[in-house]
Amino acid sequence: MTDRKQFLNDVNKIVIKIGTSSITKKGCDDTKENCSIDPGFMESIASQVSELRKHGKEVILVSSGAIGVGLNELGIAPKPREIPIRQAAAAVGQSILMQYWSEAFSKYGMKVAQILLTYEFYSDRVSYLNLRNSISTLLEYGVVPIINENDCTCTNEIEAIFGDNDKLSAMVASKIDADLLIILSDIDGLFDRNPKTHSDARLLSLVERITPEIESYGGDPTSFKGVGGMRTKIKAAKICSMAGSYVLIANSEIENVVLKILSGEEVGTLFLAERHIQKNRARWIILARASGTVRVDAGAKAAVIGKNSLLPAGIVGVEGSFDRGDVVKLECEGRVFAKGITDYTSEELLKIKGAHTNEIEGILGYKNYDNVIKKENIGILKELN
Repeated sequence: MTDRKQFLNDVNKIVIKIGTSSITKKGCDDTKENCSIDPGFMESIASQVSELRKHGKEVILVSSGAIGVGLNELGIAPKPREIPIRQAAAAVGQSILMQYWSEAFSKYGMKVAQILLTYEFYSDRVSYLNLRNSISTLLEYGVVPIINENDCTCTNEIEAIFGDNDKLSAMVASKIDADLLIILSDIDGLFDRNPKTHSDARLLSLVERITPEIESYGGDPTSFKGVGGMRTKIKAAKICSMAGSYVLIANSEIENVVLKILSGEEVGTLFLAERHIQKNRARWIILARASGTVRVDAGAKAAVIGKNSLLPAGIVGVEGSFDRGDVVKLECEGRVFAKGITDYTSEELLKIKGAHTNEIEGILGYKNYDNVIKKENIGILKELN
């Protein structure tokens, strides 16, 4: 058994992600009559957050459930395929969800704030900084931020990208420099095989590094009520680990599960953070959506990994259409190894690829920079994809 206190003792900023299966009443099945909010569970979370705050902890919630709650309120059968119906359900359900959260936290003298995000929001550095500042201000005023995906305005993104908010919670945790992400659902943690089909499945208490073997344990099944299976949770753990945050996956049905986690009890599966934490700027670059791809040769890859700028001489190809200041992927021999902010457009790079820096002005008629991507604008990937 591992003494978890050595890892969690200094945890201060905590993101708690709560899945749909946790926020709805137990016994929910495919009939809409049973799929309603469980206020008792929400009050339990509020109580535990209150205790954490007494000990100086900062807590942010990522709450799923808007679509499911909205479908129940509208009397629509669960999991409709039509996106407009799901968007409408999200709009109805989100307000109900926040009402319940507000009532739960008010019993402990706390206020809540709603923050709705989309994936594009994370790709814009200005918006990302505004998010950090907003959350910091709310925490200073003693308000509990409650975050959800803006399903009402999303199209193909509904559940497909974030996976019942698993990835969204990881993005939030990494961007606000959280020390710990707790993912609560109807799953006990990560097993070495599917416990539903293998009675000898073993629960992993600690994952020091996410290897291909660990990823294989994720399988493909999803829990019954939500869409975020173990695979998306491992993906979330990879994002957080790279950003220097711990991740703990646990079953929300355990009494006072959050307090038990923070006290060091052996609950769920703890994923350790990487020792070498990326700086904030590199972290944002890595997590931002890329507008295109720049293919480079082995020499340029070695230079970039060695913390040098990318020069046009090492570029062998350009894919996509992008402008100056956009984030692009850096690819070598079919593998993406980094992302960076380009100082040249895709059209310009097609003209100067393979050229030496002293040839740029002769080719374009001007020269922005000697470098295509400055070293400080590059983030090295660690098999995040």
